[in-house]
Amino acid sequence: MNRPNRRDFIKTAAGTAVGATMMVGAGGIAPQAEAASDVWKEKPEKGAKLRVLRWKKFVQGEDDAYMANVKKFQEKFGIEVRIDSEGWEDVRPKAAVAANIGSGPDIILSTHDDPSLYPDKLVDVTDLANYLGKKYGGWYPVCEQYLKQNGRWIALPLGAAGTCLVYRESHMKAAGFQKFPRDTDGFLKLMQGLKKNNTPGGLSLGHATGDANSWTHWVLWAFGGKLVDEKGNVVINSPETLKALDYAKELYPTFVTGTLSWLDPSNNKAFLDGQCSLTGNGISIYYAAKNSKDPKIAALASDIQHANMPIGPIGVPAELSLFFNQMIFKYSKYPKAAKEFLRFMMEEEQFDPWLQGAIGYVTQPLRAYEKNPVWSEPHSTPYRDIMKPMRPISYAGRPGYASAGCAADFIVVDMIAEAATGKETPKAAMERAEKRALRYYKV
Repeated sequence: MNRPNRRDFIKTAAGTAVGATMMVGAGGIAPQAEAASDVWKEKPEKGAKLRVLRWKKFVQGEDDAYMANVKKFQEKFGIEVRIDSEGWEDVRPKAAVAANIGSGPDIILSTHDDPSLYPDKLVDVTDLANYLGKKYGGWYPVCEQYLKQNGRWIALPLGAAGTCLVYRESHMKAAGFQKFPRDTDGFLKLMQGLKKNNTPGGLSLGHATGDANSWTHWVLWAFGGKLVDEKGNVVINSPETLKALDYAKELYPTFVTGTLSWLDPSNNKAFLDGQCSLTGNGISIYYAAKNSKDPKIAALASDIQHANMPIGPIGVPAELSLFFNQMIFKYSKYPKAAKEFLRFMMEEEQFDPWLQGAIGYVTQPLRAYEKNPVWSEPHSTPYRDIMKPMRPISYAGRPGYASAGCAADFIVVDMIAEAATGKETPKAAMERAEKRALRYYKV
């Protein structure tokens, strides 16, 4: 069954939130004919200086390409750009503080629906989003679901760090599978086989914004469960959720020990250390192995493969990956320069080489970039289409304060962890998640 979808990083408390993240690249995409005459006419302010907050690198090539594009921007426009980098767990609270006090970076690269926590404090980027969308084949639907409110774009999409299942092919075959299973029943059997062979897999159950959120929402949605419905009513207490929790309870005994405390870097380390042979992640594990100077780790690269998340009883892909956006704050003295920076970074001359440098770590939000050569590499291909059917973390409701708060509070992650480990019965874990979600949705 063919399908698209995928992942990566953050952590922190509920009401104080917003994360970070960003982009770059160049390469040979022909813009749509209808957009050929379009020209971006807004000019930066004189004497502008910019400060950008983004994530710390996971893929060296991505960071190198990004900084090369920053240098190109500075040379072309004569605008000084300061780049600050923080771990995911530090970006969100820093962004929240900046929004609250009205001072900080001009641009913050955040995740999921964090911009919905303070949309009135963000610069309207509708004109820029429309310009880029028209020129590069349109945005994927999930981009509008996340960032378009009442007809205006409150932030600009950057892409997503895709989540795939990263696995050792030799260990999969030793467990009795010649091909990676495409359904949840087969996936459970594979995990049981890996555990039996003392080559277990492991999925994060800690407060890992990328890894834990991605797979726990997948398992909930794959069985038909959801936190809220289309009208924002909390509907997590359902037979479908119970089925998802029962499945997670069967899956958890196959995990390597320690997954309850795993943050986003943890599974990378465990996989490269040989502690586990399957996990949910972006392409960064493969990249690290491929470029390692340690012969033992480098040898893993030829055995690493990637697979899209299996299909559950609902019969269609139901996935979450770490969505990246780019926010410009109203307190910025140079909003036109900030827009120009984002436009420059999203144009093909910059965006294409950035995608190639990231080797698939980031998936594009604009359809034209599906043609980038990076996606022809077999290890990258599974990540290419993750944004096409991707669901927002607010599914099935709309992004907003409530959904962003629930995500920042790790309600779904905690529910799965409590039921899977036996800390609570599935019913009790579900009911506790319902009460926690109501605190946000009843405000």
